[in-house]
Amino acid sequence: MSLFDRISQPGPEWRRIEHALSGPTGLGTSAARVPRARRPPEDGPEESDGSSPGAARGSVRVPPLHCPDAVRDDPALGEEVNNRLVDWAEEMGLFQGRLERLRSHQFGRLFMLAHPDCDDPDRLLVAARCGLAEWAVDDHWVDEGEDTTPELLGHRLALTHAVVDPVRLPARYLAQFEQVVQQEPVLRAFRSCLDHLAGIASPTQVARLRHELAVMFVGYSQEAHWRSSGRTPAVWEYLLHRYENAFFPCMVLIDPIGGYELPAHEFADARVRRTYLYAATANVLLNDLYSMSKEDPTDTNLPNLIAAEEHCSLQEAVDRAAQIHDELMYTIEAEAALLSAAGSPQLRRFLAGLWAWMGGSKEWHATSARYNDSPSPEEKDAT
Repeated sequence: MSLFDRISQPGPEWRRIEHALSGPTGLGTSAARVPRARRPPEDGPEESDGSSPGAARGSVRVPPLHCPDAVRDDPALGEEVNNRLVDWAEEMGLFQGRLERLRSHQFGRLFMLAHPDCDDPDRLLVAARCGLAEWAVDDHWVDEGEDTTPELLGHRLALTHAVVDPVRLPARYLAQFEQVVQQEPVLRAFRSCLDHLAGIASPTQVARLRHELAVMFVGYSQEAHWRSSGRTPAVWEYLLHRYENAFFPCMVLIDPIGGYELPAHEFADARVRRTYLYAATANVLLNDLYSMSKEDPTDTNLPNLIAAEEHCSLQEAVDRAAQIHDELMYTIEAEAALLSAAGSPQLRRFLAGLWAWMGGSKEWHATSARYNDSPSPEEKDAT
């Protein structure tokens, strides 16, 4: 049964999606059934059927977040995708010396959870390759590579964009660029993942990913500026940054992985774009909350910035960051209901996929060794 079919015949997990994305039904229906978005109480996020349980993150506790649960969990499928993904990473030269730690992070499970309308490991691997290439920029060039000097990031991203949107150089110079690509695993990975995507997606869908990657690279460059200058951004500026450096490139693959295409006029509709951007931003703020315990206390994230700007405790800042996340989620619910009532079947399916993606991502963040307290295989060997 496809994800779209499950909306019409929902189980317990789908009641919230049915509620948020239901359109007009019944003979003589004259108006769309649009649910009222529930607002969080003023003293903090509410607990509801669609909220995640609170989680302890070091010395602070992440409150329950207003976010759906994963629609499906197929451990065998997730393991299959994960093993193939690690093999591909090794082929590209990514995460050398860290492959077992990469395996323990279970990125393949993330994409199994996030795309419940796809049971094909080959298609899920397409999404996983793209996602891992994006994460590799951060893991190789920002946090853990041989040289993470922030002043180098702009140059590296320019090279990456020249791979993502293939550069056109005179032949005598193109050969020099190709030498650079062959020596850099991240560049090879982006070329490979886009080639695989082109095998299942339309040119329009591939172009959508190229655009979202370019936006993400702008966000990476902004963060590199903060690191190189030692400047702490204001909260509003950081939220703008997260509006650019979010899960857009991952979420833009919802329809090609599902085997359909959202019509261009609906993808470009400002209201659809707003909802899609809010979803990606909300989910990356969830990432901020779940990744805190694994980051340096001086790292730039929303709770740290709120605590510094508002002179409050870190726990209070975490609670306020959770409220911002939830506010976005309530808006997504309300706007998705309106859009699905008036849109095409493909739009309704895309919006359901967006909701499912956030639920799958939440489940992965809550369970992955990347963000939870468990030593990596390399760390175990060292002890």
